[in-house]
Amino acid sequence: MKKKLRDFIFQELIFVAEPGQFSDDDDLLEAGLDSMGIMRLIMFIENEYGVTLPDTEIEPSNVQSLNALEQWILRHKKG
Repeated sequence: MKKKLRDFIFQELIFVAEPGQFSDDDDLLEAGLDSMGIMRLIMFIENEYGVTLPDTEIEPSNVQSLNALEQWILRHKKG
């Protein structure tokens, strides 16, 4: 899951010289993920993983890092 998220984020939303240097806990917001990027990311996640991420939960703690994103998705994934 994190590889797909990482690939999408660094190919479509954030342009950094060396994405491989970016850890799963590094701050995506500081790296340049903005509100438009967050909306595109949420649409990607909902389409890719078949989950609905509530608008009321769009907050920094859920989109701050790859680890935070993964946990947010897993909380809403139907198991």
